[in-house]
This record gives sequence, C-alpha cells and structure tokens, in this order.
Amino acid sequence: MKAKIWNTRGFIDSKLFNDDNSLLKSAFHIILKASGFNVLNNIDHNFKPFGYSTVWLLAESHFAIHTFPEENKIYYELSSCNEEFYKRFNYNLRTYFKEIKRKWEKAK
Repeated sequence: MKAKIWNTRGFIDSKLFNDDNSLLKSAFHIILKASGFNVLNNIDHNFKPFGYSTVWLLAESHFAIHTFPEENKIYYELSSCNEEFYKRFNYNLRTYFKEIKRKWEKAK
C-alpha cells in the first residue's frame, strides 16, 4: 500500500442534533459503516460542564468529533488511507445533512 492519506474536516450546526451526543455519535457511526469503514474501537468523553469528544479507530485510519456547545458547533475530522471509503464518506455526509436539514426546516 502506498503511504497516502485523504483528509476531510469541517464544522456543522449542533442544533441539528438538539445537543444529543448519543444521536450525534449514532449518526456518524452509521455514516462511517455505510461508507465501508471497519470500526476497530470507539472512545468518548463528556466534559463538565459541557462538551463532548469521540474518536473512532478505523482499520483505514481514524475519525473524530468535538463539540463546542457554547457556539452551537460540532467539529469533525476524518483521515483515511482508503480513497474509495473517503469519497463515499463525503457523499454520505452531504446526503445525510441535506436530509436532516430538510427535516429540521420542515419542523419549524
């Protein structure tokens, strides 16, 4: 295997998850699995008084989420040595958030 890493990162609005860390974790776990990634392990931590971080160790590298509740932001970052899974992740992420935003707007 050639030493190459594909990386994507960004911020999303935490209001999409109503500050529910279990929903956030579940959504990204589903996106990772649907993209083809092999999850080896996951660890998370709830900060006091608020904030949340979770990291997935993947056979194909790693994925992390960090929340910033005081700013209504979630930071995500994926590093992958598998270009195909990386591309699927980006597609699945865009698709998922288009759908969740549509539902959120409809509920207003």
